[in-house]
Amino acid sequence: MFGGMQDFELRVPRLIDHAEREHGGRELVTAWADGTIGRTNWAGIARDARKLAQALEKMGVKKGDRVATLAMNHHHHVVAFYGAIGMGGVIHTINPRLFDEQLVYIANHAEDQVLFYDKAFQPIVDRLKPHWTTIRHYVCFDDGAFEALLDGEDGDYRWVEGPEREPCMLCYTSGTTGNPKGVLYEHRSSIIHAMALIAPSCFDLAPTTVALPIVPMFHAAAWAMPFAGAMAGVKLIYAQVNDPVLLCRLMNDEKVTHSAGVPTVWLSMFQHMDATGIAPKYLKTITIGGSAAPRAMIERLMKMGIRVGHAWGMTETSPIGTIGAPPARWDEMSFEEKVDLVCKQGRVPFGVELRVVDDEGRPQPRDGASSGQLQVRGPWVIRQYFKDERGDCIDDDCWFDTGDVAVLHPCGTLQITDRAKDVIKSGGEWISSVELENAAVGCPGVAEAAAIGVRHPKWDERPLLLVVRKEGASLGEAVVRAHLANHVAKWWLPDEILFVDSLPHTATGKLLKTALREQYRDHVLASVAAEAQAAGAQV
Repeated sequence: MFGGMQDFELRVPRLIDHAEREHGGRELVTAWADGTIGRTNWAGIARDARKLAQALEKMGVKKGDRVATLAMNHHHHVVAFYGAIGMGGVIHTINPRLFDEQLVYIANHAEDQVLFYDKAFQPIVDRLKPHWTTIRHYVCFDDGAFEALLDGEDGDYRWVEGPEREPCMLCYTSGTTGNPKGVLYEHRSSIIHAMALIAPSCFDLAPTTVALPIVPMFHAAAWAMPFAGAMAGVKLIYAQVNDPVLLCRLMNDEKVTHSAGVPTVWLSMFQHMDATGIAPKYLKTITIGGSAAPRAMIERLMKMGIRVGHAWGMTETSPIGTIGAPPARWDEMSFEEKVDLVCKQGRVPFGVELRVVDDEGRPQPRDGASSGQLQVRGPWVIRQYFKDERGDCIDDDCWFDTGDVAVLHPCGTLQITDRAKDVIKSGGEWISSVELENAAVGCPGVAEAAAIGVRHPKWDERPLLLVVRKEGASLGEAVVRAHLANHVAKWWLPDEILFVDSLPHTATGKLLKTALREQYRDHVLASVAAEAQAAGAQV
């Protein structure tokens, strides 16, 4: 047979080679914690990554070894990504917000050899060093040690080659129960995922893009922005500290067009905007993920002229599973219809497949009503957790159970209704804690809300809503309840609303429902207590 195409392994270092060659002058800017601004470009990242690869080899790091980071967002961290991967290692981003026991477990389980860390996390390093059994070298990113390490090398280095299905990155889930589980990304999966990400229907990245990713680089590969950014030649802006005043100033000074982060980031930004009257002037596209964004947040951003891409994903999906993009009939839709659509979690890019199954594993129709367990499969979806002796975590047809409860609409749009363990089961029917919370956050004066199910003698469970007031707000239960009555079904209304000073969160900023359920495990709803008292019972 005559004819055929060229072939080469899809490996991550090809991304930085491309960025250096085709977009070498495009900047990467860092606002450091000390207030200074650092600037480099893709050519500089490539040069320093080669130097770091040389230094890692001198440290004794070998192909397949894990190289850890305990750091926030900055261009030195990007250098660590490409340097560690380029010499055949596996970059392992550690979440500094985890508990000490989890940090010890993760580093030891990964068998990390080297740790690069921010000076802000020196107390963590000092405290846990005696417990980390495999780390042999510690290098601080921002006290001159990292630059000195690079200065000792000449950068004359050729990337390590190998099969594209070799591992390149390790990320651990921040599960609320049990030890965190490692997800091992491959060169091939990371490249394909980045190719999907830059498309107009996903993150819409191009050489004209100026992006400030607020999602931390230790969380699910920073939503692959270091990879997708190199592929598209994006100008990347980083802040070592996530302060809304700094972020807004950076967005305006650097003319940021794109950003990505969890909902709490934008709530903080709104508070800054309301207090100062200063808003990002150049933002065109925002991607929101991590947890469902409240409708009021989406409405406000859209009224600012910003395209909002509501995304769903998880560490196990690299992380993008779906993302919202304007459909063909977008221009014909009313504003309310557009908001309705954007509030949902969007559609899959090519490569990802979704389905919803009932408790017996039977696939449910895409009718926008049939709810069930969400399952996913695709070339950047997990097959097996790192060093998991139980084997594959997928079924015979490669479906991975996400733990989310969802419905799929006829057009393929995903709507997450809850985590399976967070659904409130009342009288045999399900109440979505997520939808109840998002409705509550839309009430003026509400900063944050959490809905959990508490025991009820008749209905099994009923909703308890915990509300954090905005600073200076004095709203009471009646105001919140009246607002909810216009947005959720009557039988969804919480049996009780409690105002609290704060709510617990996971290391990635999500509400820690397990802690709330434990805290209120024996809580007796006021309505139940009143009924019992009226009946003369002891409460």
